[in-house]
Amino acid sequence: MSKIEVKNIYKIFGAHPKKWLEAAQQGISKDELLARSGHTLGLRDISLSIDEGSIYVIMGLSGSGKSTLIRHFNRLIEPSAGQILVDGVDVVTLGKRELEAFRQRKMSMVFQRFGLMPHRTVLENAAYGLAIQGVGKEEREQRARQWLEQVGLSGFEKQYPHQLSGGMQQRVGLARALATDAEILLMDEAFSALDPLIRREMQDHLLQLQAKLNKTIVFITHDLDEALRLGNRIAILKDGELVQEGTPEDILLNPANDYVQAFLQDVNRGKVLNATHAVNPPRLTLTMRSRPAHALERMQALRYEYAPVLDGKRLAGMLTVDAARQAAGSGDRDVSGYIDEISSVPAATGLDEILARLLHSDQPLAVTGENDEFIGMLSRRKVVELVTPPAIEPSADSAAGQSGPAAAEPASVEFAEPPAKAS
Repeated sequence: MSKIEVKNIYKIFGAHPKKWLEAAQQGISKDELLARSGHTLGLRDISLSIDEGSIYVIMGLSGSGKSTLIRHFNRLIEPSAGQILVDGVDVVTLGKRELEAFRQRKMSMVFQRFGLMPHRTVLENAAYGLAIQGVGKEEREQRARQWLEQVGLSGFEKQYPHQLSGGMQQRVGLARALATDAEILLMDEAFSALDPLIRREMQDHLLQLQAKLNKTIVFITHDLDEALRLGNRIAILKDGELVQEGTPEDILLNPANDYVQAFLQDVNRGKVLNATHAVNPPRLTLTMRSRPAHALERMQALRYEYAPVLDGKRLAGMLTVDAARQAAGSGDRDVSGYIDEISSVPAATGLDEILARLLHSDQPLAVTGENDEFIGMLSRRKVVELVTPPAIEPSADSAAGQSGPAAAEPASVEFAEPPAKAS
């Protein structure tokens, strides 16, 4: 269910934005608008749907409009046109008093530079949003203490911001935002001022908190690694326009253009993609009760050296052609006594872990879901293709090679060779 709906938002900065709105809607370029009018195009026709309880990442380079967009959600910036619907209510239509209440209770914000008041203690900073809401001193301090404990700052209540590290200061800002119990958390480049190790720790902490709190979080960043790690969905902006929106997997596997692809060059794809993305759906599966002669006939018809054997939906092992011949000649009624073990990995296993495993073994590898349910056989070729970033500007011949018949992989390549040579 959508918590936030952004519909056709335009933002023009300048003395007479309404006068130039139609030109922006007709597609005038950002440079031409500036040259003709002295106005700056901040956002053009942005529409997004943000699910309740998700982490939604908006990213782009400096000047892309990402911070401008997030400030529309609580109307720190007024749109030139469009709607911002939160739980079905258009924030753009709220009067001054309604907007004030909305900001206090519906949304909290965490800023890049922490936004702490240097003359107040950690406890007073964490309780500040509650004080604005009119919560009594005893209750707000109690709630602030609870959230400081949640972010790992218990015992620092009497310290002042200058006595804390950057990461600790950002934890205070996070505690302050969470203490108001707002349903929506806006985080504008919240971790970008931190050192890499502390930044990683804060990402971990945010994910741990989100697993318990299930807030709707809108997170702004210019770092694609951070976006891919945190986001349930990602929107990428360029020059005030939306160039791609989707899941992390969508963006990694199907970049919309060279701008997006350039972001992907240095991404550790193996940490984002998993075994599900590199699986070949099975063309042949056997069961524990398969008749040996029938199993051998099917395997020979497809020229398979082995086939997975299921016990219900669960992966029981594999049957080789040699074992099938032996079973057929023995007179046994089924193949259950001729099954060999086969290695498997859970579907959620990252490709980086799988790649390390494949380097030490040439045996076939099955992919399983919950309760060992068989999904398919892992494709070594797909693993290599997926962890290797594509070229930003492939040549025409290369592009044709990637999409042409020669690049297509048989759906059952692992079954086409003996287990010891599976590729």
